[in-house]
Amino acid sequence: MSASGVLSFTQQGWEQVLAKVKRAVVYLDAACAESLHWGCGSTRLLEAVGGPDCHLREFEPDAVGGGAKQPKAVFVLSCLLKGRTVEILRDIICRSHFQYCVVVTTVSHAVHLTANHVPAAAAAEMEGQQPVFEQLEEKLCEWMGNMNYTAEVFHVPLLLAPVAPHFALTPAFASLFPLLPQDVHLLNSARPDKRKLGSLGDVDATALTPELLLQIRCLVSGLSSLCEHLGVREECFAVGSLSRVIAADLANYAPAKNRKKTAAGRASVVFVDRTLDLTGAVGHHGDNLVEKIISALPQLPGHTNDVMVNMIALTALHTEEENYNVVAPGCLSQSNDTTAKALWEALLSTKHKEAVMEVRRHLVEAASRENLPIKMSMGRVTPGQLMSYIQLFKNNLKALMNHCGLLQLGLATAQTLKHPQTAKWDNFLAFERLLLQSIGESAMSVVLNQLLPMIKPVTQRTNEDYSPEELLILLIYVYSVTGELTVDKDLCEAEEKVKKALAQVFCEESELSPLLQKITDWDSSINLTFHKSKIAVDELFNSLRDIAGARSLLKQFKSVYVPGNHTHQASYKPLLKQVVEEIFHPERPDSVDIEHMSSGLTDLLKTGFSMFMKVSRPHPSDYPLLILFVVGGVTVSEVKMVKDLVASLKPGTQVIVLSTRLLKPLNIPELLFATDRLRPDLGF
Repeated sequence: MSASGVLSFTQQGWEQVLAKVKRAVVYLDAACAESLHWGCGSTRLLEAVGGPDCHLREFEPDAVGGGAKQPKAVFVLSCLLKGRTVEILRDIICRSHFQYCVVVTTVSHAVHLTANHVPAAAAAEMEGQQPVFEQLEEKLCEWMGNMNYTAEVFHVPLLLAPVAPHFALTPAFASLFPLLPQDVHLLNSARPDKRKLGSLGDVDATALTPELLLQIRCLVSGLSSLCEHLGVREECFAVGSLSRVIAADLANYAPAKNRKKTAAGRASVVFVDRTLDLTGAVGHHGDNLVEKIISALPQLPGHTNDVMVNMIALTALHTEEENYNVVAPGCLSQSNDTTAKALWEALLSTKHKEAVMEVRRHLVEAASRENLPIKMSMGRVTPGQLMSYIQLFKNNLKALMNHCGLLQLGLATAQTLKHPQTAKWDNFLAFERLLLQSIGESAMSVVLNQLLPMIKPVTQRTNEDYSPEELLILLIYVYSVTGELTVDKDLCEAEEKVKKALAQVFCEESELSPLLQKITDWDSSINLTFHKSKIAVDELFNSLRDIAGARSLLKQFKSVYVPGNHTHQASYKPLLKQVVEEIFHPERPDSVDIEHMSSGLTDLLKTGFSMFMKVSRPHPSDYPLLILFVVGGVTVSEVKMVKDLVASLKPGTQVIVLSTRLLKPLNIPELLFATDRLRPDLGF
């Protein structure tokens, strides 16, 4: 039951897929491609396909079909086999010459029954049968044009993208984000005949939209498969309203009943809502190189957790921008390169300064092994120094191939160190520290007035000034760290000044970024009037007020702000740190904010008896494995903090951190202002 179980779980799943792909055209959707990317790499898939041609294709409506000499297809999909997904399958197959089709879905048959509105009792009677998959197999043969052709449909739980042995992400659920107080009104309007919800504390599974509930069930099905692989029976705990729904669904997931009875090991699974602490997600206090790389470099197309590394410096091409798309980009995931993987894991768990020195050390050692003419230099690591080492490999194909993974990480480091965003990182950090002091000494209105002079139109901004998106990040930081607000005349006036300034800046942008288009519901600043912009900004501030009130229902974890005194400056104390410290508190108190989710009658009886008898309820520190799942994304610094904290508080306890995505500061406004939070697109 080792923490590296996240890697073996993913690789075991992919081995089942790879066994089917020989000489096939393989269609992957983005989430499955990301799981493959981090789990075993596309090279492994290409090797399994065999043959001289590359037959990997993205699963999309316009995907190229199979030619006359391509009789076999394998589709690897992260969504339910229903609606639009099935239509795309049909269209691809009908314009192809396939005689053998395999469809792999990451969603279990039990969830397909739920999606098709099969009652739980009827679904329980179908154990061992897979009518939904069997019906689709018949359809596949029909679309191929001959009922004697071969079709297979089966489930493989390709849930995770393992970033490190103790850390994995769930690409198919990258858009899953906890609820905010304003969502209560939307949920109420969708259920006019039912009891009105008073707050997020009243939200349970029955209150959610069918789409969101089904998305949660898909996630729960995958997590249940992970627990089966780890050989554990899980006790589920939650901090936050959406986490409570997910934890309750996992605790009572009917298909897992028999697995739980026979499991040899035990584990705690603790779900935490990201919205309870957005300070850690948008802040710049994480002294970690990987966080800076993710923030500075452009996103790898089709991915949510990796970046593009410009590889042009290793070619004979000139480094002009027009050549950037000529050479395929590098990336951070190096799943098939042992040395690069070891460096990557070191970068995840060390501070910035040590990390860049580690990159230099690896480059020097690699160059020495290849007998390249390296000039040693000590002292501070500079981007120029790293580039001089990297370019030694440029005209040596053997050395390039031997150390390709390491060179990608080296280039990512050099490009980040000289990126303007990295210099700005320190500016953010300094201003956030100033804000922390101001929050303790002044009212929120004073803090907002400090921000006001920084809101500048595009014509007045220099590279050192903050863009509208960066100002949003600072506002989210301020409202999240402050917590519950006392709304008075001064606050309303200060907010109004900031709103007007922001609305004017939005109107004067030469071009609206995708985020500003989403916020203003307008695709161009040319037609964006001040009135329309101001309405959008008013809505934005409603969300900021929601962020400030996100912890209002908590009792223990109400604040992430530690006021200063004559010996210490004011500081930020991450909610995740508070949760882990509470879990491993030596006195093992019953936490009011870490709720245990009962699974069935036995647990309910225990809970009832505990009111008047000494019955011990499960505690999250009871078991040798802690799985901490952050719903809505996590930062690299937070993962390191959790790992280090568990090791110091209870040595010997294993910890696995899971989350929906890897976060950089700009992701939070994107997730907050997503329009499909309550009704996610499930592909049908």
